[in-house]
Amino acid sequence: MTDLPSDLIRPYEEPPSGMSSGSRLERALRAGKFAVTAELNPPDSADPADVFEAARPLAEACDAINATDASGANCHMSSIGISALLTRAGYGTIYQISCRDRNRIAIQGDVLGAAAMGVRNVLCLTGDGTQVGDQPGAKPVFDFDSLTLLRTIRMMRDEGVFLSGRPITRRPHMFLGAAENPCVPPYALRAERLAKKIDAGAQFIQTNYVFDLDRFEAFMTRVRDLGLDRRAYILAGVGPLASARAARWMRAHVPGIHIPDAVIDRLDRAANPSAEGTTLCIELMQRIREIAGVAGVHVMAYRREHLVSEIVQRAGLRGD
Repeated sequence: MTDLPSDLIRPYEEPPSGMSSGSRLERALRAGKFAVTAELNPPDSADPADVFEAARPLAEACDAINATDASGANCHMSSIGISALLTRAGYGTIYQISCRDRNRIAIQGDVLGAAAMGVRNVLCLTGDGTQVGDQPGAKPVFDFDSLTLLRTIRMMRDEGVFLSGRPITRRPHMFLGAAENPCVPPYALRAERLAKKIDAGAQFIQTNYVFDLDRFEAFMTRVRDLGLDRRAYILAGVGPLASARAARWMRAHVPGIHIPDAVIDRLDRAANPSAEGTTLCIELMQRIREIAGVAGVHVMAYRREHLVSEIVQRAGLRGD
């Protein structure tokens, strides 16, 4: 049998003391750095070059890149494939898992496979229903929801067993994340919902887009009252709007998106709506940074990834 190349046989390293994974993102957050993550638009392609082309403008500004898992119930390159490619190339990555498409057996196996490939961050999502995607006839699974997924991966990591109780030889070292949506009803229950995810094992939180700062500040006040900001790192979702028309479409068609009329009116009045949307995103990032309990931002620039580095630099987030 031919020996495997040495670069394929990497030691499976234990995380530093006090850390769950030792990932670049976990290190940054635990060090008190205002972290930046960003979402990668996954390609409809089998060519790894397409992944790296999308990742390059994100990597220079971010602590980790999210590999989305068929978001919107639309098929793209898999999140585990993207995570493996980016990790192998030295990028920090966040492996997203949606509960929509795989049962508990497949998910637990994927977690071990991702860990074996060096992936150290995972975002646990219930997932959009198949009816909102471009293949509505697909059969949904939803064997887990985000809470049971968090509990399962935490058990695999901390107790070294599968759900069946069968032992795992080497535990997956994962920094666990979840999503939250602070700016849509029921407002009064959003922080309590977040508490359940943190109780289930979430260590970092990425929120949906924040365009309504008053609503987000009210959410963060309740988060601080419950002490949740001391139990998990909260990254607020932001992104550049291309136009008032795009904002109206997002508000009408994307679940969980709240964009105030004032934001749309500002884009309507702008001579250059695209530039105004970028400026608005920068302003939001700067103001969000001043809110107590916020540990970073999560940039979602769909098909505008080339702007992420500029936005982060102009917001002054890379001088820490």
